Amino acid sequence: MTKNIYRVLLSLYIFIATTLSLTAQEVGNAITTDTLTIDTLPRLPWPQSLQVRLDSITGEAKMLQTSQMGLLVYDLTDDSVLYARDERQNLRPASTMKLLTAITALDRLGRDYEFRTRLCYTGTISSDSTLTGDIYMIGGMDPKISKDDLRTLASAIREAGIDTIQGMLYADRTMKDADMYGEGWCWDDDNAMLSPLVYQRKDNMLRVMIDVMKEEGIVLLGQTGDKACPKGARTLYELTRPLVDVLRPMMKQSNNLYAESVYYQIGLSQGKPSTAKKAKAVEEVLLKKMGLGDAIHRFADGSGLSLYNYVSAEIEVAFLRYAYARKEIYDVLYDVLPIAAVDGTIDKRMAGTPAAGNVRAKTGTLSGVSSLSGYCTAPNGHVLCFAIMNQGVMRTAVAKAMQDKLCVAICSEN
Repeated sequence: MTKNIYRVLLSLYIFIATTLSLTAQEVGNAITTDTLTIDTLPRLPWPQSLQVRLDSITGEAKMLQTSQMGLLVYDLTDDSVLYARDERQNLRPASTMKLLTAITALDRLGRDYEFRTRLCYTGTISSDSTLTGDIYMIGGMDPKISKDDLRTLASAIREAGIDTIQGMLYADRTMKDADMYGEGWCWDDDNAMLSPLVYQRKDNMLRVMIDVMKEEGIVLLGQTGDKACPKGARTLYELTRPLVDVLRPMMKQSNNLYAESVYYQIGLSQGKPSTAKKAKAVEEVLLKKMGLGDAIHRFADGSGLSLYNYVSAEIEVAFLRYAYARKEIYDVLYDVLPIAAVDGTIDKRMAGTPAAGNVRAKTGTLSGVSSLSGYCTAPNGHVLCFAIMNQGVMRTAVAKAMQDKLCVAICSEN
């Protein structure tokens, strides 16, 4: 460290030491030592020792001379701020926005919520297995639908005694609006399509369904089209998917389509058609409930892909605190978050440190943006949450390295 940084740290230490009534001999020994480092100073009690370590890490970070950072560490056990640096600075969250989406969904929809894709029909089925009527696929924006799921739907047609459809196969897309991409998404990204009938990231479920029906020996004499399923149509099959099954890959692998699918389920709770605006309104109500309704921010999408998202470390920590205080939310969230040096997007980070297997956090990465927010347990057994948001960084690897240092410091003994 430079002499200037030594002086700053020493001044901070002397202030803390005086406040804690350390002996003059202890302070004097620290001042006169020829090899002054944090390790040579008399041990401070936690959390003062943690604050000094975090000051040391951020003070040495050259990247902070040319970039921005918002940082907040909160002691959930003691309900108090441990460390803050520009925690109200509005920055792009990137995929840490998925934390807000997951918490809002669990709060609004509940952990037992299910995605629903329905297959219905109108008309009559004759004795020769011909349906004189139409089939409707009612999309629920389930991002995990597989070919096996479509075979299940096709089998339901056969089991209803139908092998020939003398009518149309319609896509009912009324679950959401017609927007296929999110507000503020980059045009040159390989983005998934936001369709109620999404299949392998594309709006092509109806085409694949026709192929599967042929494989099952079902003949469609009519064409395909878009049409709302009429009232009175009879259900052939309802395919359901638990919310938790979507949240896990959404958080562990940071899947953007899954996050947007969850976002539109939030919007759907406000009535059809679901829109991003309706989902944002639910988030805004929740933020107000946290006491931050007047905080300057902007929510734009559920995945963090949008360049219009702006939140602070304070807002992210507020969501983490809200989740922790509600067991029905926290238990699910804690389970689906990536684990340092174990799995997900931080499976190779913080290995061989006290943070390994301890930190559970969501990453966020866009061009010039790197974030990390989540939970960990301190050496004294206190549960902490934190948000680290870096913006304007030329090399995200440098930002990630600093984030890892901060997490290791939080999880380490004095």
